Amino acid sequence: MGTPTLFQTLLFEHKLDVLVATALLISVTILITIAQQILYKNPNEPPVVFHWLPVIGSTVTYGIDPFRFFFDCQAKYGDIYTFILLGRKVTVYLGSKGNQFILNGKLKDVNAEEIYSVLTTPVFGKDVVYDVPNAKFMEQKKFIKYGLQSGALLTYVPLMQDEIGNFLQGDSHFNGQHGTISIPKVMAQITLFTASRCLQGIEVRQKLDTTFADLYHALDDGFQPINFMLPWFPLPQNRRRDIAQRRMTQIYTEIIKARRAGAEKRSEDILWTLMDSVYKDGTPMPDNEIAHLMIALLMAGQHSSSVTSSWIMLHLAAQPEVMEELYQEQISVLGNTSKPITYEDIQKLPLVMNVIRETLRLHPPIHTIMRKVKNPLPIEGTNWIVPPSHVLLAAPATMGKSDEYFPNAAKWDPHRWECMADPADQEKEKMDYGYGLVSTGADSTYLPFGAGRHRCIGEQFAYVQLTVIVSIMVRKFKLKNVDGKTGVVATDYSSLFSRPMEPAFIQWERR
Repeated sequence: MGTPTLFQTLLFEHKLDVLVATALLISVTILITIAQQILYKNPNEPPVVFHWLPVIGSTVTYGIDPFRFFFDCQAKYGDIYTFILLGRKVTVYLGSKGNQFILNGKLKDVNAEEIYSVLTTPVFGKDVVYDVPNAKFMEQKKFIKYGLQSGALLTYVPLMQDEIGNFLQGDSHFNGQHGTISIPKVMAQITLFTASRCLQGIEVRQKLDTTFADLYHALDDGFQPINFMLPWFPLPQNRRRDIAQRRMTQIYTEIIKARRAGAEKRSEDILWTLMDSVYKDGTPMPDNEIAHLMIALLMAGQHSSSVTSSWIMLHLAAQPEVMEELYQEQISVLGNTSKPITYEDIQKLPLVMNVIRETLRLHPPIHTIMRKVKNPLPIEGTNWIVPPSHVLLAAPATMGKSDEYFPNAAKWDPHRWECMADPADQEKEKMDYGYGLVSTGADSTYLPFGAGRHRCIGEQFAYVQLTVIVSIMVRKFKLKNVDGKTGVVATDYSSLFSRPMEPAFIQWERR
């Protein structure tokens, strides 16, 4: 090799200077951040979780495993502490008091719209959910809740069975007598088809086999955690999201116009309900709002049911003896497994309900609930005041994962619920936030559907849907882990909704 030229030598020295300067800057930044935490502690605010870098703070450790982060911090700081999440100060308040403080906080003090609108409005569309004043959102929830009452649920059960039966018969994943599948993809399709057929109407369900499938997935990609903090970031999936949102709005609007033009009312789906809905001020719901609410309904309910049904199948594959108990329960209670399941039958299958409860306890679809602080909030029993510059974070699911409330909490054991009170019995107080009486429920140790004014109105539908799915899968198949493996896959927290880490393979065999 020849002797380096003067230019090469100078270039090398320049690069070295840049590296040294960068390393020095990072070192100084870390030292300043540490010094600030040691020297300046505000006695009027909760303790701040130790971190090395400003802005980044605890973002990485929280994002990798939120529950481990919560419990580790709880051991060091107690139930109340603040951490840095991409430059935001987030105050966590764990336990039943924290749930009550945050989830049942007054509208003037805590705000959900400012947190979630940046994520939901580009997906759902404008003028619905978190893109409207809370009072109007409560009216919209009331309209949807009307279509989710028990009378409607009774008619949904046979529709669900038809969808599941057709899917299992025609899906290529279940060719032959046995095979191996990645269960999340299959359960995502089953839950999407059943929910759309019951709630969205036959026109939407027919489009899911073609047009809607790609549009749905493009919208689904819009639920990225980065959009909480950087909703304007020009990611490719955000461009696809925006195109899909406009196209789905157009499709729904066309269906609405066709129905208004004289289509026969063949079902009591939510679309008909919204088309007949009138706000308190006498204004009929506009077609664009109906379309956007239908998108919200399609997206919001799909995730939790899809994820929960996937976890159920994974646990049944890991513990086939529980699946056999479910099969025997149907024979004992219903007489045989060939007759269709009715809404009344669902109430007679306690083990199925316990399987669902246990899965929601151990694998809550949403691990955190956030609110923007609007006014200084004193925390009772302390000298701390949470300022308006903070975001409040509730994590009700931590109670479900705690040995204090559920002995041997890390174990999936549906039978634990046989000697426990029904969670509904813990929910004594009720309040009408504008869409009918609901339980405030914030002091319960089991809150998979939230509490307070933003409690999920699809709770009953989800239990019915999951019960029908589990019952039919149990009738049709035996499941087990691949290659004799024990346990289930890890949890993927990279999306807004906690889900099984893919691929999540299990083996199936027809009965």
